[in-house]
Amino acid sequence: MLFTGQYEHTIDAKNRLAVPADIRARWRPEEQGLGWYAVPATGGVIRLYPERDFEARARTGFLSLTPDEDEVELQATLFGLSERLELDAAGRIRLPDTLLEVTKLPPEVVLIGCGDRLEIRDRAEWKAGRAARVAKMSDLVSRISAKKQPPA
Repeated sequence: MLFTGQYEHTIDAKNRLAVPADIRARWRPEEQGLGWYAVPATGGVIRLYPERDFEARARTGFLSLTPDEDEVELQATLFGLSERLELDAAGRIRLPDTLLEVTKLPPEVVLIGCGDRLEIRDRAEWKAGRAARVAKMSDLVSRISAKKQPPA
C-alpha cells in the first residue's frame, strides 16, 4: 500500500489517533494484516508500518544469532519500544504511552504519508518546516544517489 499526503489530527486524552478514512477504505487485511506496528524514530517521530510489512522487514537479515554490541543496542531499542496496534471499531489506534513519552509528541499532530509507512509528527514543527523541506529536496536526491553509487 502506498501512503501519501498529510492529515492533521489530534491525539485524544486516551492516546487514541484516528486513521484517516481514505486509508482505512484502501486497507486490505489479506495483504497488510490486521494491525500496525508503531516504531520509534529519531526527531520525535512515531512510524506506523502495516503489520505484514514490518514483520517481513524484521525477518530479512536484520536479525542475527551473533549480533555485535551496536546491533544488540539497536534491536533492544527498536523492538523493545515497538508495539503492535489494532484499529478499534471507530477506526482509531491507541498509541503506546512509552512511545508518546520518549517522542514527546503533543496532542496536535500530523500524519505524513511516507510511501511505505505513515509518520506521526508534531503538527506545528511540520507546518513550520514545509518550505525548507521542499527547498532541500534536490540536495537530498543528490546525496541519496551518491550513497547508492558503487565505490570506484
